[in-house]
Amino acid sequence: MGRMVGIKDVARQAGVSVGTVSNVINRPEMVAATTRDRVQAVIERLGYVRQESARQLRAGRSRIIALLVLDMANPFFVEVARGAERAAREAGLGVMVCNSAQSLEEEADYLGLFAEHRVRGVLVTPADVTGTNLEGFRRHDIPFVFVDREVPSGDACSVSVDDVEGGTLAGRHLIAQGHRSVVYVSGPMQLPQCQDRRAGLLAAFAEEGLPAEAMVHIEAERLDVASGRDAGARLLGVSPRPTAVFCANDLLALGVLQALFAAGASVPGEVALVGYDDIEFAAAAAVPLTSVRQPAFRMGRAAAELLIEETGEEADGHQHRRIVLQPELVVRDSTFAPRAAG
Repeated sequence: MGRMVGIKDVARQAGVSVGTVSNVINRPEMVAATTRDRVQAVIERLGYVRQESARQLRAGRSRIIALLVLDMANPFFVEVARGAERAAREAGLGVMVCNSAQSLEEEADYLGLFAEHRVRGVLVTPADVTGTNLEGFRRHDIPFVFVDREVPSGDACSVSVDDVEGGTLAGRHLIAQGHRSVVYVSGPMQLPQCQDRRAGLLAAFAEEGLPAEAMVHIEAERLDVASGRDAGARLLGVSPRPTAVFCANDLLALGVLQALFAAGASVPGEVALVGYDDIEFAAAAAVPLTSVRQPAFRMGRAAAELLIEETGEEADGHQHRRIVLQPELVVRDSTFAPRAAG
């Protein structure tokens, strides 16, 4: 592999100074037309591309936003990334997407990488709920915005969804269908989203005078399909078997659905099933999945717009804001069959 062509190579081939080449690239009006044409011809012949990252570092301003999410295998975060990318593109910026895989160590490594490359700012769904990783990142003076998480203080922006309301929507729907016992399948309970969705489900129970004990909680190791299959196998051993399941995301719900099918359990005839996020696969499942929809694209776009505002020309007038979007229940076949109360 040949070495990268540099600005000195262009200057030498064109018989001009490095400063003249720089002017042709950045201030062409300052260079005589004949010289400018000669330099441009050499640039095209050599295939020179200016080192944008080095230029940005010298100027103290990057055109790259970093997005650090919990799990890029989850289509929910793909939609978040699409929204962020659209807002960034309209502002002439790019997005670098990274996946912490719900690992505190990988999150810390990526934050260190962002600081090393002096990105413009970071959109982050934290894996470290203690905030230790981000507290260490603050010393680099790089702005960040929380995505799918409420900021614990007023010193940063955040864009999230009212997950308590989302859990309440799911609970109300199942209760209205006649269910009086529900399994809640969550991911790791240190994640605020899992806590809030459980709180919403219990709030729906309280509205109807149902005891908290009517909810059986199964905590999965991760928020993915494999963990959902494992949780599904566990709930099949619950006695008496609950008639409904609410999962903290759609990937868990799809795994539970697979486990129920493998055991010959009918959905929704024997067990009703509700997911969360309303990813594309929810509607395409073997039994189309009732799910609590999160506006993922809007979330990513809004978060990027806040970060762009905070790091742009109007940064001096920026005030940190907390945006909370509202969820929506999308009812499909997995909860379609009404049941008698009992």
